[in-house]
Amino acid sequence: MPTTPTTDTPTTGTPTAAAHRTKPGKILLAGVVAAVVALVGNTIVAQVALAAGASDDFTPLTPGAYAFFTVIGIIAGLVGWLLIRRRPNATATLRRLVPTVLVVSLIPDVLVGFSNREGVSWGAVAALMVMHVVVTVAAVASFSRWMPTD
Repeated sequence: MPTTPTTDTPTTGTPTAAAHRTKPGKILLAGVVAAVVALVGNTIVAQVALAAGASDDFTPLTPGAYAFFTVIGIIAGLVGWLLIRRRPNATATLRRLVPTVLVVSLIPDVLVGFSNREGVSWGAVAALMVMHVVVTVAAVASFSRWMPTD
């Protein structure tokens, strides 16, 4: 009696939607790992920026502000990753999309640099930009590990 294959990949070698289903526990793990790593990294960036002369009055370098936006960034990246990974050529799409989103996310930081807000300096703005990179790297590393694409 012949057996039927139990793989999630059809004979064409292209993954099916079933192949991209991730258990909720892995999704949660990927998000938590990314958030913890990004929060630790951003705490270091903020402390270095403050030690280097960024003003204590620059609110975005306070723990409450950067922690909130770090978690929001991880959640947004997680949702995007889950949506894109179901598409054909997900890896290629993410290779273009992630750097594009990162660059676009830096625009508000540059605008803050040109503002007259209290405590603004280009050193503080540079720290914010580095924080965006930290969040992106933490997210991509964690999501790649726990929720691979293609």
